[in-house]
Amino acid sequence: MSFPQIVARLIDAGFESYMVDYRHRTTTYYRADGKSVALEMPVLTGEVAARFDAEAVAEQVRTAQENAADYTYEGFSRNVKRAGCGGYLVSFVGRRVVYFGRTGETHTEHFPQ
Repeated sequence: MSFPQIVARLIDAGFESYMVDYRHRTTTYYRADGKSVALEMPVLTGEVAARFDAEAVAEQVRTAQENAADYTYEGFSRNVKRAGCGGYLVSFVGRRVVYFGRTGETHTEHFPQ
């Protein structure tokens, strides 16, 4: 599924956001009523680099948005981790994704119009 398809399904199921935590290997889905569900991620190769490179993260986002035939979430995750991304928060209500590094640096991507 594409990112817009995933977002539509999650919104239809009552979720307002989710957070990927590469270091803890979990994805947590949040509902507006305060309920949440945390799922363990499969083991992905690579560690989160110490230095956060916002431009490299943005480049990976652009690659994902192109929906290229060779795109995989595993490859995206490996590359953003290499760029120091420890995780990200997707807000459907706020229409943005905030990527964060190990020392609190962030990069924000707004949903396309």
